[in-house]
Amino acid sequence: MRRSSPIAGTALAVLALTGLPGPAAAQQAVTLEELQVTSPSPIGPLREGGGPGTGSPFPPGVLPVVTGTYAPVTVATQAQIARDQPRTLGDALFDRPGISASTYAPGGASRPIIRGLDQARVRIQENGVVNNGVSDLGEDHAVPVNPLVNDRIEVIRGPATLRYGSGAIGGVVSAENNRVPTVMPPNGLSGQVTTGFSSVDNGRLGAATVDAGRDGIAVHADGFATAADSYAIPGGIQRNAATAAQGGAVGISAIGDRGFVGLSFSHEDALYQIPGGEAERDRTRLDPRQDRVLSRGEYRPSSGPLEVIRYWAGYSVYRHDEIGIGETGIDGIQAVFKNREAEGRVELQHVPVFTALGTLTGALGLQSGRRVITTQLESFLPPTESRADALYLFEQLAIGHGLRVQAAGRIEGDRLSSSVTQFPADFLPIPGEDPAQTARTRRFAPKSLSLGVLQDLPDGFVASLNGSYVERAPTGYELFSFGPHDATATFEIGNPNLQLERARTVEMSLRRAEGPLRLDATGYYTRYTGFIYRNYTGILCGDDFASCGGGDGLRQIVYQQQNATFYGAEIAAQYDAIPVGNGWFGLEGQFDFVRAQFDDGTNVPRIPPYRVGGGVFLRAEGWFARVNLLHAFAHTAIAPLETTTPGWNDLRAEISYTKPLDPAVYGASEVTLGLQGRNLLDDDIRNSASFKKDEILLPGRNVRLFLTARF
Repeated sequence: MRRSSPIAGTALAVLALTGLPGPAAAQQAVTLEELQVTSPSPIGPLREGGGPGTGSPFPPGVLPVVTGTYAPVTVATQAQIARDQPRTLGDALFDRPGISASTYAPGGASRPIIRGLDQARVRIQENGVVNNGVSDLGEDHAVPVNPLVNDRIEVIRGPATLRYGSGAIGGVVSAENNRVPTVMPPNGLSGQVTTGFSSVDNGRLGAATVDAGRDGIAVHADGFATAADSYAIPGGIQRNAATAAQGGAVGISAIGDRGFVGLSFSHEDALYQIPGGEAERDRTRLDPRQDRVLSRGEYRPSSGPLEVIRYWAGYSVYRHDEIGIGETGIDGIQAVFKNREAEGRVELQHVPVFTALGTLTGALGLQSGRRVITTQLESFLPPTESRADALYLFEQLAIGHGLRVQAAGRIEGDRLSSSVTQFPADFLPIPGEDPAQTARTRRFAPKSLSLGVLQDLPDGFVASLNGSYVERAPTGYELFSFGPHDATATFEIGNPNLQLERARTVEMSLRRAEGPLRLDATGYYTRYTGFIYRNYTGILCGDDFASCGGGDGLRQIVYQQQNATFYGAEIAAQYDAIPVGNGWFGLEGQFDFVRAQFDDGTNVPRIPPYRVGGGVFLRAEGWFARVNLLHAFAHTAIAPLETTTPGWNDLRAEISYTKPLDPAVYGASEVTLGLQGRNLLDDDIRNSASFKKDEILLPGRNVRLFLTARF
C-alpha cells in the first residue's frame, strides 16, 4: 500500500517525479521535491500527509523506509518527534543505526555523528539552508535547531550530499518544517500542540505550530519552550546539567498555480550548563541566541526547456557567551563567539528528455555562501572569513524495468582568510620570543563525482550500488586555530598548510518498505587520502603558548593529515508477525557498526561502539505499545591516549493511545496520550564518541509523559 510523503532532503528529490499535468494546482507546486515513501502492510486508513499539522502518514512506531533514493535516508517523523520529545538534534537521532551524537551537554549541546564522522564533515541545515551556528567549532556549542517544531528530521548520506557541499562528506542532517509555507493547509487551518514531562530531570516542555491559508496566501507560526533541571544518574545527580530554551517563527507565502514564494523569520535562545570535570567546578554555562531570515520559492514555466526553477536563501546572526568562574575567581563571561552566515542556492530542473536508452531527467544547481566568525576573550580561533561558490549537476536515466542510473558532479571554489601563527618545529615556546602572526588566505577548488544504480526487485525490494569521489576543503578552525579550548581540554594549533581531504566510497543497500517486512540495510567502505584529524603532541599547556611544555591543564594538539579507512554497516528491520484487530503484533531489530583506522595501524579517536537491539511492538485500535533493548558493546578499539568505554544496555518501553475526535465538538481532530520509558535498567551509559565520556554519565532511568493534539 503506497503513500506519498514529503521527504524533501535529497538531490534525487528533484529528479524523482517529472511530469505533472497542465497548470499545477497550488498544492502540487512542491510535489517535484517529494520522494516515494511506502507504508507497511495496511492496518486501516492512513492519514495523507496533506500538510503540516495533519500528522504523520505512518502509523505509530512504523519504520519509515525511503526506497526511491540511491543512498539511505533516515527519517524521524513528526509523530516520532512528538513521542520522544528530544531537545537537541543529537537526542533525536542518537539511537538510529549509523548515527550517534556528541552528548557533550545532554539536552543542551549534542550534535549528530554519522558513521563516526562529525563537525566539519556533517552539515546541519534547516529547510535546505545551513544552520550550524558555531556547533562545528566545538562539542560544547549547541545547534540552533529545536526538533520539537519540525515536521521531520532527515539524515542523508551518500551521493545526494553533493547537492549541499563538500562539508557534507559524512552526511547531512536536515530539519524540515513549514516555517516558509509551501502548501495551503487542509480546510484552511491546521496545527499541532504537544507537551510533556520527564522524570529524570523534571523536564517540562511545550510546543505549538499553526498553519492557515486562504486566497493564495498561507501563513505559519510556531513556538516552543523547554526547561530541565540537572538530570539523575545511577546513584546520584549529574551536577551542572540544567537546560532551558525558547523560540519561535513566523512565515508567509504566496501560493499560485505555478509555484510559490515565501519568507520567514525565526528567533531562538537558550541557556544550558556544561556538566563534568572543570566545567562543572567552574559552573560553566552557555547562552546561545540566533535570529534567522529564510526565503524559498518555486516557479514552473508553462513551456520551454525548464520544468521547475527553485531557490533557497537564508541569513543568520548568532552569538553565545561562555560564562563561568575564571582564573580570577570571578563568575563572568570568559569567551564570546559570533557567527554571521548567508547562503543561497538556485536549481534549474530541465524537462524530461526521451532517449533511446530511457528518460533523462536532471537539475543544474548553483550555490554560494559566506561566513564570518569573530571571537573575543579566551578563544582558540582568530576572526575568520569563509566564502564558497559551487556548481553542481544531477542527471538520472530511467532505463526501464525498474532500473535507474544517476550521475552527479560538483565543483567548488573556497576561500578562507584569517591570521596564522609561525610556531617552532617542536611546538615549544622559545623564551623571550612570541610567535609571529601574519594574515593569510587559502584557496581551494574541491571537485566531486558520483555514480549510482537503483534497481527494483521482486516483492518490493529495492537494491542500490553507489560509488563516489569527494574532495573537502579544510575549514577555518582546522587551518587557523590557536589557543585554549576548554570544551575539549585542549590547546589547539591549526595547520595553515593542510591540503584537500579526499574520500572514495563504495556503498550497497537493500531496502523494502511494503508488505509485512520493512528493511533498510546498508554496507559501506570509504578510503580517505589526507584525512584531517587532531594529533596530540604529548605536550601540556596552560592558557597561552608560553606555558606549553610546563602547563598541566590542556593537551596540545596540532591538526594534521593521514590516510585512513572507514567501513561499516547499518541495518534496521520490522516484521508484522500476527494480526491483532485492525493492527499487528510484530518484531523489530537493528544493528550498526563503524570501524576506522589510520594507515599506521592506530585507531581513529572517538568512534561509536558496535550496537545491536531488538524488541516487540503492538499497534491496533489506536493503541501502540513497544518494548525493546539496545545494547552497546564495550569500545576497545581506541586511539592512543584514549580510554576504553564499557558496554551498556538501554531497556525502553512505550504505550500510547490515539483517539480521533470531531473538530466541531472538541476543536481538535486527534489526541495522543502516552508514557515512554528510557534506560529502565538504570544502567551506567557512557558515550565512547564523546569528549566527556570519562566525566559524565548519560541520564539514568527516565519516564516521560507526553500529550499531543492535532487540529
